[in-house]
Amino acid sequence: MRAVRIEHRKLFLDGGAIVEIKIWRLPLATAERPHGLKYSLFYGRPGERIVGYDNEAGKGDHRHYRNVEEPYAFRDFETLLADFWRDVRRELGHERDEADDREP
Repeated sequence: MRAVRIEHRKLFLDGGAIVEIKIWRLPLATAERPHGLKYSLFYGRPGERIVGYDNEAGKGDHRHYRNVEEPYAFRDFETLLADFWRDVRRELGHERDEADDREP
C-alpha cells in the first residue's frame, strides 16, 4: 500500500511569496512518524524558505523559521496547520484574533 495524498495546495501571494502545503497519510505509522502523516508546509519565495514545517526522513517533526531549525511537537493535523498559518501571518505582518487560526 502506498501513501495517499490528503492535501496539496499551492498559493501565490502578492509580492512573489508562495505557500505550498503537501500532506500524505502513510499506510502505517512508524516510530519516526507515529501520527501516520508525512508533510511539507512551505512559505517563502523562490530560493528562500521563510517558514517551513516538515518531517523529512531521519529528522522527525521539525520547524524552520528563517535560518533556525527546531523540533516541532506534533499534536494533530489541525494544530499543525494552525501553527503554520500563525507563522505565515506573522511574516505577512497581519494582526490576528487569538481565536482565528485559519489562512491569512
